[in-house]
Amino acid sequence: MASPLLLVTVNNAPERARRLIPLVLANLSGQYNIVHAANVARLSDVAAVVEAVQPDLLCCASMWTQEESDNVRKLAKQLVPKVKTAAIPHGLQIEKGPNAVVDFLTEELPHVLNS
Repeated sequence: MASPLLLVTVNNAPERARRLIPLVLANLSGQYNIVHAANVARLSDVAAVVEAVQPDLLCCASMWTQEESDNVRKLAKQLVPKVKTAAIPHGLQIEKGPNAVVDFLTEELPHVLNS
């Protein structure tokens, strides 16, 4: 299998990321070799973590507003031009629960990675 793709999540509830991301990665394991390299809990730490990890993929959680997610994704692309980015729709976790987040990412990440 190819070298692992490094994933950085931006989630101010790190325990939630640690719980949900393995479920998504298990769903995608037949297609992709993705490693959850880091979680960033504060927006002010995004640049430092992205520079340190040099991720292939960055995903913003649903607690961030559309503007916050857009800013994070733009910053990540400036620092690591090859990075692919995704954002869970704002409020999805609260409105529909963790299973909806897992389902969304399981469907969305292949589109992002293949774009």
